[in-house]
This record gives sequence, C-alpha cells and structure tokens, in this order.
Amino acid sequence: MALPEVAVIGGGIAGLAAAARLGGAVGGPARARVTLLEAGDHLGGKLRTGEVGGVQVDLGAESMLARRPEAVELAREVGLADALEPPGTAKAAVWTRGALRPLPAGQLMGVPGDLEALAAAEVLSPEGLARARAERPAAIGAVGEDIAIGAYVAERLGQEVVDRLVEPLLGGVYAGRAAEISLRAAVPQLLAIAQGGGSLVEGVHGLLDRPQAGGPVFQGLRGGIGTLPGAVAAACERAGVELRLRTPVTGLRRTPEGWLVNGQAFDAVVLTAPAPVAAGLLAADVPGAAAELAGIEYAGMALVTLAFHRADLPEPPPGSGFLVPAVDGRSIKAATFSSQKWGWLAKAAPDTFVLRTSLGRYREEAALDLDDAELIDRSLADLRAAVGLSARPYAGAVNRWRAGLPQYPVGHLERVARIRAAVRGVGGLALAGAAYDGVGIPACVASARRAVDEVLTPPPGQRA
Repeated sequence: MALPEVAVIGGGIAGLAAAARLGGAVGGPARARVTLLEAGDHLGGKLRTGEVGGVQVDLGAESMLARRPEAVELAREVGLADALEPPGTAKAAVWTRGALRPLPAGQLMGVPGDLEALAAAEVLSPEGLARARAERPAAIGAVGEDIAIGAYVAERLGQEVVDRLVEPLLGGVYAGRAAEISLRAAVPQLLAIAQGGGSLVEGVHGLLDRPQAGGPVFQGLRGGIGTLPGAVAAACERAGVELRLRTPVTGLRRTPEGWLVNGQAFDAVVLTAPAPVAAGLLAADVPGAAAELAGIEYAGMALVTLAFHRADLPEPPPGSGFLVPAVDGRSIKAATFSSQKWGWLAKAAPDTFVLRTSLGRYREEAALDLDDAELIDRSLADLRAAVGLSARPYAGAVNRWRAGLPQYPVGHLERVARIRAAVRGVGGLALAGAAYDGVGIPACVASARRAVDEVLTPPPGQRA
C-alpha cells in the first residue's frame, strides 16, 4: 500500500520534528511521503545561529529543558548526542532594588519554598519579606479550575513576591504578565498545590523536596541550539522528505479526498504555523478553530548580542546572568553572560566575551521599533549600572522576534481544547507548535509527536 502524502506547513522546530517523524527520519519507519513548506528562507523558527564579531552564537533560543526528554531525544536521534552540553554555571541573579542579588534557592518559577533562602537573597524589601512570611493559606477548592498566577501568589504571599520574582522568571519564558498568565497552563504543579489548600510555601517545598531525575536541568549544544534545526533537516532529506523554503502557503482547502495546499493535493496536513497564520488558512473550512486561533495573542522581544575583547574586561561579570523585574523600570529585562554560561563558547573564542540582553514585554514592545544603535546603548547603560561594565563591544547584533511568544492567559487550555475538537471533526488535519501546550523546545517537539499520531487517524464518524 502506498504511503499517504502529507504536507507540513511551517519549518520551525515543531514542523521539522513532525516531518522527521512522519517521514521516518526519527522514531521508526516512514508513515507518509512528506513535503514541508516554509514561507521564509531558513528553517528552525526561533532556533537560529549567526556570527557576531567572528563568533558563532545563538540568535534565538539558547537552551532546552532536559528534565523533559523530547528535545534531547530529538537531538540524539539526529546525531547530536556528542554535542549536548549543560551550562557551565547556573548562578543567576536578580537586579532589583538597586543591586544584583542572587536568585533564591528553593523556588519554583519564583514562588518560594524556603523562606530562609528567600530572606538570605535579599531580593524582597523587609516589608515584602514580612508579608511573605505572613502567608495567607487558601481554602481547599477555593482556586477552582484556573486562576492567574500573579493574582494567586499575590493573595497568598504578597505583591512583591510577584513583582520581583514571579514576574521576571515568567517573563523569561513568555515575555508576558503574571497578572494574566494561567496557573494551569504555565505552572500546573502549582495549580495542584493551590487546589489542595493550605500553605503554598510548604507545598512548593514538598514538591522540590521530592527525588528528581538525574542529569542536568538544561542542555545546550556545542555550536548553539540553533544547530538543531539543520541536523533535523539533514536527517529529513536523507529520509526523502522534501523541504521547500520560500514557499508561503496562500491556500488551504478541504476536498473530499483530502486537502489542497497551494493547489497541490495531499491526503493530510500538519499545520505548525503561528496561530494568526493558521487562523487565516483555516477560515474557510474550519471556521470555529480559526476564530479561536485568531484570539491567541503574542508578545515580541528584541535580543541584543554583544562581543567584547576579553582584554578590555578587567573582570568578567559574575555568574550566568541576571533577570530584571519590570517594577524596577529598566530597559532590559534580562542579561545572559554567554561566555560564562557555555563552556563550548569560551573554548571556541577564548579572547572574546559574548553576552546578550533582551528587551520587550507583552504590550510593552515599543523597544522593538528603536534602531539597533539605541537598543545597544540602552543595554550598555543598564549593564554599566548593574555590573559596572564600562567597556565598549567591538561587535553587536540585534534580532527582533516580533509576535514571537504566544501568551497563555487564564482559559488558554480550554481554548486549545476547542480548537482541537473543531479540527478533529474535519479529519486529515492536526496542529502543532508553541501556541498550544507549551512554548519551550521540548513542548514543541511533543506537540509535533502528538500531531503525527493524530493526523492520519480518521475522524470518529469515518472510522471502520
């Protein structure tokens, strides 16, 4: 029996992972003949490397969660097992209340499970610490099915815990606002604690006190995480997957036999484009899903990468970098000292010190419209104030990721369930990507696996 023809729309990591799995490049034999269509001129989406000052660095995502296995498994499947490398240091800080302060130990996404470690870090003011110590436990069942993480933590531990810890940590993942982000979607472990009632601090302490899987929490790749898409693409091509760049999909229509993609017939489609693009493509044939997809909002951010001569730095900045709470009113929201964090980078360019900053938050994206020189100057001004960095970089680059991070407000998972229900009723179609079950690389790969399992399954009314 001939294999079905499947189109994968979108060449980010979710699309590449789906194409690789469908086409037999990873995960077993081929289940389809696959054509991947990408509108742009490169694959990988927000996973991209580039050269800054003669050094290859990541210009987008730089690490992947290793405690969740899907991304690391994909890297190994495409021949990158020997390139996996954890961060050389994980000593992050918070730049707040006029000083660089250590990120407290014993916390989960900024929610403390150890009040003594919180006190020692001095991230909170004395008043904020006193409020956290005077926790207001929740009643069992008071939270319901979901709540904004900011509202819940502020009620239990005070607004300052949200402003100086939860907000900057969530901002590093979503570039979003704690006052709107869903507890259930973003940190489901906390929802279980909240629904059980009692002390949030004790619940987090108990969660963190459980035995953890061995190995590093995060992994990088020598040469940068941006090398992963190229390795997946190469594996796809070896397996016979057709990869079409500069091929925007302008038409997607259901037919009695399957789908037409830009007029070409396919038996099924895996759609991994961002939600607004997916909404436009599905408007005619799956209007219910399209309407829900159109409601998913995105945040944009700018990444500034700077290269310094090590000889110009009397003493490199400490640790792996720092987070910046929005309440402190700075331009940057985070800084990563890449040459300290990644051993492979320090070895590849021993005479260069590379760092990067990020600017821009959900509904605070005016920074993306500033020119490159202004973004670099603002970054340098904040770095000077935070760590005393007075040297000038010999090279710099700015990458703007407009509408790069989907937002997960309260009700997001219910929206995703409605989208998937509408899609299942059509048949021969599945969705994957950062807009659904998580914005990290492992979550995107997992969504691709799910889509592969779903796409060739007939809808309920058509099953034999």
